[in-house]
Amino acid sequence: MLTKRIFTFALMVLFAGSALMAQNFKYIGASKCKMCHLKPAKGEQYNVWLKGPHAGAMKTLASAEALEIAKKMGIADPTTDAACIKCHSTVGGVDAKLVASAKMAEGVSCESCHGPGSMYKGASVMKNKTLAMQKGLIEPTEKVCLTCHNEESPTYKPFNYAEKAAMIAHPNPSK
Repeated sequence: MLTKRIFTFALMVLFAGSALMAQNFKYIGASKCKMCHLKPAKGEQYNVWLKGPHAGAMKTLASAEALEIAKKMGIADPTTDAACIKCHSTVGGVDAKLVASAKMAEGVSCESCHGPGSMYKGASVMKNKTLAMQKGLIEPTEKVCLTCHNEESPTYKPFNYAEKAAMIAHPNPSK
């Protein structure tokens, strides 16, 4: 009986500690990622993102097409509506208390796919994948993508994960 209580208590402490640590993960923005992920030898991931569709996701909400769709849905301004920005901006899709320096205008930035970077951004942490993942780094999966690329979107088209992932691939050639 005592062993069961100790085990239960240990699990509660572990769970509470994990929950508290998770609250420390903050969204720092693509400009912080850029510092290390801009170098040609590392694959210029920042530039790949910048040229891709995710960096301009907020701009699409200001287009004439988006405004027309929004009007039909009873949305006055898609650039500020929660139903729209939750998928068009990393900042729009997370609790404001978790935003350190990320900006709405960045669109769908690195942290939408890789998790809030405040605790794993350092080079010494990033060199150790296990440690980086303990500090909030996530590996993008189809499930991550489908949080936005789904039938809830008024412009949804069938989503082929393998095809779309290849389109935005940004590998690190030094690994």
